[in-house]
This record gives sequence, C-alpha cells and structure tokens, in this order.
Amino acid sequence: MTNLLYANDRRGEYPASLYAQTRQELEPFPALQGEVRADIAIVGAGYTGLSAALHLARAGRRVVLLEAHRVGFGASGRNGGQMGSGQRQEVDWLEDKLGRDTARRLWDLAEEAKALVRELAAESDVPVTDGIAHACRTSEEVDHAMQMADHLARHYDYDKIEPLDIDGMSRLLGSETYVGGDLDRGAGHLHPLNLAIGMARLAKAAGAQIFENSPVQRIQHGSAAGKSTVFTAQGQIVCDQVILAANGYLGGLNRRIAARVMPINNYIVATEPLGNRAPEILPERSAVADTKFVVNYWRMDEERRLIFGGGETVTYRFPQDIAALVRPHLLSVYPQLAHVKLTHAWGGTLAITMNRMPCFARPAPNCLSASGFSGHGLALATLAGKLMAQAVQGQADGFDAMAAIPTRVFPGGSMLRGPLLVAGMAWYGLRDRLGF
Repeated sequence: MTNLLYANDRRGEYPASLYAQTRQELEPFPALQGEVRADIAIVGAGYTGLSAALHLARAGRRVVLLEAHRVGFGASGRNGGQMGSGQRQEVDWLEDKLGRDTARRLWDLAEEAKALVRELAAESDVPVTDGIAHACRTSEEVDHAMQMADHLARHYDYDKIEPLDIDGMSRLLGSETYVGGDLDRGAGHLHPLNLAIGMARLAKAAGAQIFENSPVQRIQHGSAAGKSTVFTAQGQIVCDQVILAANGYLGGLNRRIAARVMPINNYIVATEPLGNRAPEILPERSAVADTKFVVNYWRMDEERRLIFGGGETVTYRFPQDIAALVRPHLLSVYPQLAHVKLTHAWGGTLAITMNRMPCFARPAPNCLSASGFSGHGLALATLAGKLMAQAVQGQADGFDAMAAIPTRVFPGGSMLRGPLLVAGMAWYGLRDRLGF
C-alpha cells in the first residue's frame, strides 16, 4: 500500500507552495534519537497535535510531539486558510440528526474554536482578515442561506451573517457566476502555515519537546494502568497517554480510526500579484466558498494574489499538472483572469468522514484521537487539540460532546472504499457540471 507520507512530497521538506515561500522562519527540530519518557506522546504536528502539545505543556505536563516531516507539513500548512463558523454540517442538519440542544452545544464549541484561533494567531503575529462569503448557485440555495441566517440570529445568538442577493454577491466577488448567498463577518481567513509555525514556537516556549523527521512506525498501547510505547526508526517514547493527531496520514497506526477517516487530495493555485488589474475582484478581501459538492474556495492575500482551490482526487498520487486541473475552476468564476500567470500550484491530503463530521474517539486504553475534519478543520482541528488536552487532565466534557457524534465505517473496507468514493464523487461532479 502506498505510504501517503512520501507519495507526493520530499522527505522533511515543505511542498513548493505560496505558503512555504512566504512562511515565517522556523529552525528545524531534531529527529528523535533513543528513548524518551513523557506524560503524553502526540503523533502529528498539524493544528491538532500542536494545539494539544501547547495546552498540555502550559498545564505543566511533559509532552513529546512527533512529526514525520516538518510541523504544519500536512493539511494544516496547505489549506485555503479559511476559518469558518459552525461545524461542517449546518445547524438544521445537526438539529434533525442530533436534536436542538446538541446542535447548540456543537455550535458553541465551534465558536470557541474560532476564538481560540484568533487568540493563537494574535500570539503568533499572524493577521486574521474578517469575512467569508458563501456563494450559491441556485435560488433554492439562496433561500436556504437566508433561512439559516435568520435561524442563527433567532436561536443561536449569532447575528454576523448578512444575506446577499445576486447584485450584492456580484459586487462582493467581482463575478456574476452566483445568484446570491451570504457574508459571514464572524468568520475569517489567514496564512495557514504561519499559524502552525506560530503554534510550534508557542509550544516549544511552554516546554514541549518537538521532534521532526520522526515518522511513527508502530504504537504499543499499554493497559489502563500501564505505559504505552511509541516507536520511530531511531527512538521510542515511553508515556502514560497517546494522542493521535495524524488525520489523513494516520495509515495503519490505528485501523479502527482509519476505517472511518478517508484521505483525499485537494488542490490550490496562486496567481501572480494582480496589482491594479481586476480591481472588482474581492474589493473587501472577503474569502469565499461556493456550494458545489467539490467546493471551490478562494481568497486574496496581502499582495493581491488570488489563492484559489478546486478539484479533488482520491488517488494517492497528485496529478502531474495541478495548475491544469484547477485553472478551469478558477476561470469558471473569473474568466477575466485567463491571461494571468499562475505562479504556484500545490496539493494536499485532508481527511473526510462518511457524514463529514469529525471523528473523535478513544481507540485504545489511554489513547485519544481526533481527525476527519472534512475541509472544515482550521478552527475545529485547533480546538480538537485543546479538547484532548483537557480530556487528558480529566475535563472531558467538550471531547465527549464531539465523540458522541456517530461516525460510520466507510463501505467496502480498506480495499473498496476508494473505488466506491471515486464513483460517488464522479456522480456529484456530474451534478455540479449540470448545475443540480
């Protein structure tokens, strides 16, 4: 089976993305050598693992954080940089499936997640730009967006969403592709890799030990009262607790979680700085995500580069020409950029679940896991680390609220789930193209 850690990337290097080019400096951490003892070993230095390490270290725990490549190497350092409100599923879905009280609890946790990201971004000198628009393709979607804005204001005390008609959306986006939607002024966007790097600095300053280029080969879980051991090629960690924070790169470390969390690849391009060209595009610098099943999402950075994501695959390998894959999606929204140069194109591996809600679990004695954020992870993955840190310390209310959400095994098992998902994505992709 192909190892996703090395299928598309050079060992120990950030991918050649705009984010890697413009990242804050961070000296490499050493690889793990020999035996280390700790209270908690954390596998994966993305938002989830970094947040867990930071909060545990600040609580005085001995923490060791292991990363196979560099901190923020995976989806945390490659994503669209959008910090959305709520959960991946909207509150009407959550109310229908889980009830109003649970839906409200999950909404409040998501609000806590955004506040946590803003706090950590401020500590890390990472600017946050407010505003994410949700661009609708049909009048039915616009009506639903308006109903949700009213529902959130009435029942969730959230009045930061402004419904937009076709003219309002056109002015906000500089595109006539969509028929309306809304603008969430309580959401925001930022440089995602710099957030991860900032969290690593904070965790180190708090006393966490971080080891890079240290892929975990296996984990020997202890009994409820015993020690666990985490093995790398050149070392091992003997610890009381293990936190799994590898998301789409979990591989065979825990097959119970892997059966519920499916890695998929998503792709992003960045244009050259637009300067004075196309001033109509995103004049307020709001980020945007549309309502396609395979979502298009984009934002403008400080240099007026348009960062645009679109297109997904469930094959292990990235396509040879990522720009060629994403460009048609970009031009479907902004045909006026047909002659603009794309300076960067990169892919990333995220993880989805069957119901697109995160998978929180206790897969073994003294082991916690959170993954499968389904494209909504910038805020929720960061909160997940804090919730696991609290659970380790005996305050598990938040973790248990997320773990109570049912997560089903993908049909077909490890052999057939990929082909079945390919078929499903092909069907929904056809619906996108036909405008359904």
